[in-house]
Amino acid sequence: MNVAAIVIAAAEPTLAQAARLLGAGLAIGLGVIGPGVGLGIMIGSALQSIARQPELSGDIRTNMFIGIGIIEALALYAFVVSLILLFVVK
Repeated sequence: MNVAAIVIAAAEPTLAQAARLLGAGLAIGLGVIGPGVGLGIMIGSALQSIARQPELSGDIRTNMFIGIGIIEALALYAFVVSLILLFVVK
């Protein structure tokens, strides 16, 4: 029996493995688009607000950091889902 053919056949991914990898890539790829856009809009709006009313910069900054934490949690959820698809789903 040809050893090279056995090694190549063993290295070929199955359809389930390919679907799992594709799903993990799509989960993290599409899952961070929303938080990225949200962060950009929020930080831009906060900077405009601080430029218009510098005396409220402390309150605006505090609320911005709370929002950043909430938005970043969404990106972490996408990351966790992609890890689950990679390592748990068989």
